[in-house]
Amino acid sequence: WRVFGVDKQHIRRLEKHVPSDPVPAAVLVPLIDRPEGLTVLLTQRATQLARHSGQISFPGGRVDPMDADVASAALREAREEIGLDPARVRVFGYLPDHIVISGFRVTPVLSLVTPPVTLELNPAEVAGVFEVPVAHVFDTNNHQSRLRRVGDEELLLYDIPWQGQNIWGATAGMLLTFMRLLEAEPA
Repeated sequence: WRVFGVDKQHIRRLEKHVPSDPVPAAVLVPLIDRPEGLTVLLTQRATQLARHSGQISFPGGRVDPMDADVASAALREAREEIGLDPARVRVFGYLPDHIVISGFRVTPVLSLVTPPVTLELNPAEVAGVFEVPVAHVFDTNNHQSRLRRVGDEELLLYDIPWQGQNIWGATAGMLLTFMRLLEAEPA
């Protein structure tokens, strides 16, 4: 695995803090084509959850044995959490897996959602949803660096503030991975 901007020796030292057998999970990265530009839909997790409570995230969760693949898991979770109709979603790609300290190997599933977007939140899992312009996410002037401690190691990571919300951690990492991969694509 890799972390953008982190050298291989530092990554080797970080490996001891990562679970050896992470649980497969998938998140849907829902992009919506609005007249004012492309947006990404994010959720704020419910505060009563045992893991990642109150955090900004993509809809998603564990890959269940009944799921045909990670895309099916991400679509199922998005339907359960925010009522997103899978018929309005077109999966078009995947980002590299993100391994998170909490024990998951998360596959981000890129998707385009056709408006109108009608949602019905599951309050047991989601406190709210909001959209952020992709242009805001991809503008490096909107990225705030922060040192985070992982065990006995420090990492320079980035947060993306948006209208009182703070996108950080794995969610920010996935968005920045998406941005960097698009920048690396030949024209």
